[in-house]
Amino acid sequence: MIDLGLSKLAIIGVVALIVIGPEKLPKVARMAGTLYGRAQRYLHDVKSEVSREIELDELRNLHKEVQDRAQSFKDEVQSAKNDFESNVTSHVDEVEALWDGGSAHESSSAATSSSYGTPTLEDIDRKAKDFRRKKLVRTSAVPAWYKNRHGTKRHVMSGAARVRKFRPGSGAKSNSSFF
Repeated sequence: MIDLGLSKLAIIGVVALIVIGPEKLPKVARMAGTLYGRAQRYLHDVKSEVSREIELDELRNLHKEVQDRAQSFKDEVQSAKNDFESNVTSHVDEVEALWDGGSAHESSSAATSSSYGTPTLEDIDRKAKDFRRKKLVRTSAVPAWYKNRHGTKRHVMSGAARVRKFRPGSGAKSNSSFF
């Protein structure tokens, strides 16, 4: 940048005073200051615009990189999904083939299958009914006399009622004051 010291500014001021004259010098100085301010604002705007464009370019590059990574991740997940589906499909096909082969064998020897440990359809239905019956027995209503004897809850009590019930000295009401 231009190196303007105090001596150089004084020389410029004296030359301007001689050339312009004392009556027009304040107007010219104001106009020069205004133009200098405009130039500074213009340079500041240009610098900020350039920096903003650089930041936007960096953000675009970052966005593009993130999109590429996301697409590659999506492709990897899709390929893993396809591999998994094909693997599961092949296993399901194997199980269905074994099941179909086993059902043909089961129909020929239905009486002997329960003795070998492979359950028949009737065994599965019977076990399901037993399970539901046992679950109903476990969750059925308990008689009130049993609840009274064993102290289980008979009705819901609010928090304030529980505090009042178990507060020390709440059982005997006294009219005596603290004082």
